[in-house]
Amino acid sequence: MESVFNHLNQNPAALYLSVVVLGLIIGSFFNVVIFRLPKILEQEWRVQCAELMEQEPPEDQGKITLSTPASTCPHCGHRIKPWENIPVVSYLVLRGKCSSCKTTISARYPIIETVTAVLAIIAIYQFELSWTGLAAVVFTWMLLILSMIDFDTQLLPDVITLPLLWLGLLVNTQGIFTSLEEAVWGAVFGYLALWSVYHLFKLLTGKEGMGFGDFKLLGALGAWLGWKILPLIILLSSLVGAVVGLILIAAMGRDKNIPIPFGPYLAAAGWIAMMWGNEIVTGYMGLYSH
Repeated sequence: MESVFNHLNQNPAALYLSVVVLGLIIGSFFNVVIFRLPKILEQEWRVQCAELMEQEPPEDQGKITLSTPASTCPHCGHRIKPWENIPVVSYLVLRGKCSSCKTTISARYPIIETVTAVLAIIAIYQFELSWTGLAAVVFTWMLLILSMIDFDTQLLPDVITLPLLWLGLLVNTQGIFTSLEEAVWGAVFGYLALWSVYHLFKLLTGKEGMGFGDFKLLGALGAWLGWKILPLIILLSSLVGAVVGLILIAAMGRDKNIPIPFGPYLAAAGWIAMMWGNEIVTGYMGLYSH
């Protein structure tokens, strides 16, 4: 495997072309995960609630999985053919419209495919093609999925946040991003930091300021990057969240009482911290060393 890494690192064109192609394909799959996973979880929750209350299970309207039913046009029901589902290319060829009813297809699908590939390129460029680089790509992609699901539904599913946390601890048994000890404390302090803020805010206002998924996500970021980087992540996510929130309220007239998901800001801050956290901290400390 190391010889493959070395060969591709010495041939940047082949390396980045491979990353782009793989990223676009994976991004197409992520579109499915982002759309269907919340619906799958909702189905499961309805069944569990019915069992708990000893009621008849909800009527089966067709079980949703990541592979079934087949993808169709939401407007006319046209079944998407394989050649109509080539990442980005099919969207451009079809000019962003369904081949059957000509209804406009959301540009979100090729955007997510492209972003998936671009973020992978940045991660590989930063860490080269190595075990560290591959770990960074997985970390990046999982954060992308969580961000989009939270943006859509204000949910951060345990089926992603908890594996992300455990994967961070496993990765750092090899000291890839930090020591295992710092990773464990990062998970602990990350969870407790927002848990404490949540309960303090609820005590003072009687309202819930964030969801439990945010605790788990920051715990996962701590497991990947260690406890020392947590203050930077919290600072970056708070700044970005405040700025974006004010823009939404001022420019789009969004009701300030409507909750704004915090997960995407945590994810963005965690990703920035992984890519350039040391440089940011070093640069900040350098301002006060003169």
